[in-house]
Amino acid sequence: MSDFSGRHVLITGGTRGIGKALAVMLAAEGAKLSLNYVSRAEDAAAAVAEVEAAGGQGAAVAGDVSTPEGADGIVTAAREAFGPIDMLVCSAGTSCPTPADEITWDLWKHELNVNLDGTFTMIYAVKDEMIERGFGRIVTVSSIAGLRERMNQVPYSTSKAGVIALTRCTAHAWAGQNVRVNCLCPGLTETEMAHTLGDDAMAHIIENTPIGRIGQPEELASVARFLLSEESSYMTGQTIVASGGRCMLPG
Repeated sequence: MSDFSGRHVLITGGTRGIGKALAVMLAAEGAKLSLNYVSRAEDAAAAVAEVEAAGGQGAAVAGDVSTPEGADGIVTAAREAFGPIDMLVCSAGTSCPTPADEITWDLWKHELNVNLDGTFTMIYAVKDEMIERGFGRIVTVSSIAGLRERMNQVPYSTSKAGVIALTRCTAHAWAGQNVRVNCLCPGLTETEMAHTLGDDAMAHIIENTPIGRIGQPEELASVARFLLSEESSYMTGQTIVASGGRCMLPG
């Protein structure tokens, strides 16, 4: 039996990028996937089709993670599709690279609302049922921008640093209830968001990445899969970096 056979996994931002790659991966192991999206219904339908082709069950769940009401709606729809939620992956995110002296309040709030508030709202929308059942697996998605300075990504970097702290605090709080919470910190990955940086910036990053290339969504998804699985059963509150060596945490 796979660790994911019959498990209900809710993935925010699950219809594109790392989220979709993970969904297809878990579908092949018998998972039931609720894939959250905001507005791109065609992408959502295509992602569900990929999940089903891989052997899993899939449902597209529309909703905005940035408010408690939106998160509650997402969770309610997911439960209606497949029942109680066993695992949550917070992969929804946004980034708008902007020079530090041009940051506006609206830009700041938008990125904090989606990246940090959205992670909080989703965790808190599922944590009670996980605690009550004595089982839960949560993976948050931060970024190496949350570990290093980014003068053109002030709100993004700040929000992603907050995700790391949120992960640690909730992991500590609920470890005794068998709810594990860990954080994935990707480096540059071949996703739609990565291309908001521009070609020159991406080339510079790749040049300064020891492995010498961009990461693929499937490579990051495999780390998230590990953190959800019982292969990582003695891990909680951890920040795992997968960046091609561009960011190395001290031992």
